[in-house]
Amino acid sequence: MTKSSAHAIAGHNAAPDLRSWLQRLSTTDRLAVARGGVSLIDELAAISKRLELDRAVLFPSPGQHSIPVVANIFADRSWVADSLGVSTDQLLPRFQEAVRNPLPWIEVKDAVVQEVIHREVDLLKQLPIPKHNEHDSGPYITAALLIARNPETGAQNVSIHRCQVSGPDRIGVLLLPRHTHHYFRMAEQAGQALEIALVIGVHPACILASQAIAAIDEDEMEIAGALLGHPIEMVKCKTNQVRVPAHAEIVIEGRILPKVREPEGPFGEFPQYYGPRADREVIQVDAITHRKNPIFHTIVGGGMEHLVLGEIPREATLLEHLQRSFGCIRDVRLTRGGTCRYHLVVKIDKTNNGEPKNIIMCAFGGHYDVKQVVIVDMDVDIDDPNEVEWAIATRFQADRDLVVVSGAQGSKLDPSSDQGISAKMGINATKPVEAETMVFKRIHVAGEEAVDLSRVLQEDPKSAFARILTG
Repeated sequence: MTKSSAHAIAGHNAAPDLRSWLQRLSTTDRLAVARGGVSLIDELAAISKRLELDRAVLFPSPGQHSIPVVANIFADRSWVADSLGVSTDQLLPRFQEAVRNPLPWIEVKDAVVQEVIHREVDLLKQLPIPKHNEHDSGPYITAALLIARNPETGAQNVSIHRCQVSGPDRIGVLLLPRHTHHYFRMAEQAGQALEIALVIGVHPACILASQAIAAIDEDEMEIAGALLGHPIEMVKCKTNQVRVPAHAEIVIEGRILPKVREPEGPFGEFPQYYGPRADREVIQVDAITHRKNPIFHTIVGGGMEHLVLGEIPREATLLEHLQRSFGCIRDVRLTRGGTCRYHLVVKIDKTNNGEPKNIIMCAFGGHYDVKQVVIVDMDVDIDDPNEVEWAIATRFQADRDLVVVSGAQGSKLDPSSDQGISAKMGINATKPVEAETMVFKRIHVAGEEAVDLSRVLQEDPKSAFARILTG
């Protein structure tokens, strides 16, 4: 990251916390405030869902709690760019740069997130934890960074998991086969619990960084520091060795217990289906710390915020992965219809007819969630699903341009998979390199872009039409 870009980011968000972003939303008319006393059971999520494409929403005293709840902190990728102080077209390059050049965090002794300490824990009494979708099994913590330490090296990993409140000091957690699960298996095999912390209410850069497809033992808080242009301040937990962002709102300290599994789910997930009920890992909560007047952040499962927060980091890391091998790749997009996880569109400056199929296979290896890949040419707008479908309709032939892979690892949350075993499909929707120019020449009306409608249209169309009819 250049010094000038780092300075620009630091200047945009001087305080690296959730509050600075909420202040930004408030001053740009993107933050709504609900009436007090909204129910934490369904009603809070229902209001958030209605506003998810338009505004963030702050709920004072929900369910008679003194702690407010905020939802919808991102409604669009332009909001993500704004939170980092960059333009939308610079969003993926900025994230790529941060992943390439992480900035180590610094440890501090005192932190606002530890102003209040609860060693006697009752989660639902002390925190305003909502129930979201209709058939969720109960209240869920959905926007917490789960920070765990490698039990052998001490390296930290940051991720987000669905966390079901199943008792006053007990949380059921879904661990997918990634780094936190690997750390837990290491601890469990040694007969030990895995020390963790659930961090609620942080600057958007920290949430975005947690979703990067990073290598094991790469600390995502270093990516967050690079996104912000200055190191994240971290503080040691009160009951374990985990370090957490000092400017967070709330921290739940605990341990994932070895050899313990309890029922968790169902829960509304990003594919817009319910993740099933099953025996899952269990967190024993040892303490809660928070600011004197904290704000609780929640994400409605399967809502727009859920999709957007997963979309950008995955796009950036997939783009980086593909560009290492293919110089022709210009951009990627995880589509909303593909739940911002399963369907990938790749834009290329094609020079060889064999490139698209190689890119498709490389994309499948970039992340196991990727289920469908469409390759398009430079003249296709990958942000417009109609353009992508048009490219498939006019440049793709199934017997020539289709790639199918059976029996690959996919998402366990995809209900059409067999416990996560999935088929993959690649579509080459590009023009042949040797095609004659006019065969795939897109039609265009000369002068369309220069038309000034305010000058060529009648101000009063009804009276003008009446004059035409009467001669």
